[in-house]
Amino acid sequence: MSRKSARETAMKLVYQMDLNETGAEETLKNFYDHGGEDLWDDEREYIENCVKGVYENLNKIDNYIEKYSKNWKINRIAKVDLAIMRLAIYEMLYRDDVPDVVAVDEAVELSKEYGGENSYSFINGVLGNVIKEINPDAQDTWN
Repeated sequence: MSRKSARETAMKLVYQMDLNETGAEETLKNFYDHGGEDLWDDEREYIENCVKGVYENLNKIDNYIEKYSKNWKINRIAKVDLAIMRLAIYEMLYRDDVPDVVAVDEAVELSKEYGGENSYSFINGVLGNVIKEINPDAQDTWN
């Protein structure tokens, strides 16, 4: 499994957490109980860190989404799009090994595969604004 595959798995688990209204520990246990045990240590660390991190920082992450999703409340955003943005914002805020632009690029790619027709544009716009807020130095390269 590559980082790209690990990210996709983490996104799916974040999605399941929201859909099933479960916590990170229960979601991860269910994942491992149903065939998710065949991972390298770095993949397991990344997936667990992201799933637990999104869960533990959900309010902060969702505040960013609501702030930049212009007239969209969290409960109106497609759950897949929400999971993709939650993971990307978590990476931008808490994963030093993931550059902000990579988090956005990977989120856009996930949205093209799993989201609706216009999801990638919406997600790109929201995450672009998050980057500008959390890393003003990146603004020059993001515009």
